Amino acid sequence: MSLIRQIWLLLLGTLLLAFLGSFAVWMASSQGYLETQLRMKNADNAQALALNLSQQKGDATAMELAVMAMFDTGYYQRITLKDATGKVVFNTESDAGGQQSAVPVWFVNLMPVVSTPGVAQVSDGWRAVGAVEVVSHSAFAHAQLWEGALKTAGWLALLGGVSGVLATFGVRGIRQPLEATVGQAQALMERRFITVKEPRVPELARLSQAMNGVVLRLKTLFDEQATQVEMLRKQAHCDPLTGLSHRGHFMTQLASALEDDEGAGAGVLYFLRVSDLQGLNHTLGHMQTDALLQKLGLALKEASQASSGSSVGRLNGGDFAVCLRGVDALRAVTPEVYVAAWQEVLRSEGVDATFVLGGVTWKRSMSEPQVLAAADSALARAEARGPFSVELGDTEEVSAMVMGEDAWRVSLTEALSERRVRLVAFPVMDRGGKLVHQECPMRIQIERQGSYEVASTWLPMALRTALMSQIDELAVKLALESIARDQVPRGVNLSPASLLDSGFVPRLRALLLAAPKESRLLWLEVAESAAVERFELVRELCKQLRPLGARIGLEHAGERLTRIEFLFEAGLDYVKLDASVIQGVSRDAARAAFVQATVGMLHGLGLQVYAEGVSDAADMPVLFQLGLDGLTGPVVKL
Repeated sequence: MSLIRQIWLLLLGTLLLAFLGSFAVWMASSQGYLETQLRMKNADNAQALALNLSQQKGDATAMELAVMAMFDTGYYQRITLKDATGKVVFNTESDAGGQQSAVPVWFVNLMPVVSTPGVAQVSDGWRAVGAVEVVSHSAFAHAQLWEGALKTAGWLALLGGVSGVLATFGVRGIRQPLEATVGQAQALMERRFITVKEPRVPELARLSQAMNGVVLRLKTLFDEQATQVEMLRKQAHCDPLTGLSHRGHFMTQLASALEDDEGAGAGVLYFLRVSDLQGLNHTLGHMQTDALLQKLGLALKEASQASSGSSVGRLNGGDFAVCLRGVDALRAVTPEVYVAAWQEVLRSEGVDATFVLGGVTWKRSMSEPQVLAAADSALARAEARGPFSVELGDTEEVSAMVMGEDAWRVSLTEALSERRVRLVAFPVMDRGGKLVHQECPMRIQIERQGSYEVASTWLPMALRTALMSQIDELAVKLALESIARDQVPRGVNLSPASLLDSGFVPRLRALLLAAPKESRLLWLEVAESAAVERFELVRELCKQLRPLGARIGLEHAGERLTRIEFLFEAGLDYVKLDASVIQGVSRDAARAAFVQATVGMLHGLGLQVYAEGVSDAADMPVLFQLGLDGLTGPVVKL
């Protein structure tokens, strides 16, 4: 039984006991008072009648007439006249039933009012004539007692109602902080860490203080771990001078972009080189040259912010690189943007230095050496042309993707309506070789009788035509249908763009409510970028769908986890570390230390941690040693 129900029962029991006790005491005292009144009345009336009879000088007829005259008033139940020897001279008596008809019989039996006879001596001078007994009707006392009982019960009921209203407000004052504390405890069980306002009730205030203290300590611990993880990330991934990705990590990011089936599918790679870096060192000195390189790197990073998913790195010396993902990046960040940014740095620093830029567009499935060779070639042509030259590789293949938006919309809409879609399955395995769930990306048949295309082919156009929420909704339907057939857990990734559709989450909730058993085997994940940029939407997704049994997680995570300020409040179930984060842990101690610290931080929040895109078999045992709960990727087999 809940505490609130116990409080209510205690209040009701106390009020009921108090009211019933008050009513019983009133009834008993009223009964005694009425009996006393009847006794005194009988005694007084007997004395008055005896005085009247004494004046009759023993005349029996006159005395009888006097008695009958008094009896006929209707207030008496019995009047008896006895002679000096105790013999009844005459007796007159009536039934009180007709007079007490307004009072229920059960009340009369329950609360009897005893009418004690009044006795007085009748005399003729000094001679005793006899005695008279007078008994008044108790029906009138019962009527008065019944009427008083009704009024008293009514007033007590009114007072009970008022007490109930006051008790409701009092219990509500206890319930609200208690429910807040219970909600806080439930949130802790769901790995959400929230603080509540301390109530005015001292006992509950101490409880809330303790719970808030736990939450704040956990938050402090998370902040400390996040700081440590961020430091290890910089050591493992970043160039110590500029803070940009170092060569090894940048190449890993580029390889991940080229292999990503669910990524943008295309992009551009820029190489920028500061000319004659050695000469600048002699002219400016190492410290000033390092400061210049830092500002050039910062300028590249700021200029790339217009493109989501950009990677900026320092390859070595004065060589920098930028990888932009998505065909929209070709329009959002042009080479002229970077040229202008660097020229502004050189002008503001008053440095007489030059640079060149070479770039090449790429698409998914191109090999890393092919892209790097094309970019190096473009950079070499730029150097041959002279300072501040810009050379770009062929962009025809990529440019074709940005054409025909209306045709893409029609093709995708038809494919969705005809359900020319399918989910493919990639296993996520735990350390014991057991299947955790099937990772199920979407494939769409753009042209009838054509092949089913990976997301990198149609994803850019789906985003531009605002069809992603429909695609993701259909993917969830297919996953639930597949689970219903074989009861195998399946995971579906949701686009951050879908979360921006206000009706998307309610539609998913309706799907899950319609399939409660299958929902418990459904895994839904969104990109790390969504939690960074749209944290409230991700938290609402968790709030709406996790109670229905679905598990919610982040994918492509690792680079910006420590920037999710309220990660401990999101209510997530798991995190999948991006391939660019975990690749090469068997050969790179700094990278392994970062992964281990990240896993420890996430485990501390009660989250499961998986690695995605594992392509090197040598990394698998190391990843499990670092604490990961499961792996997926090309080398992970069912």
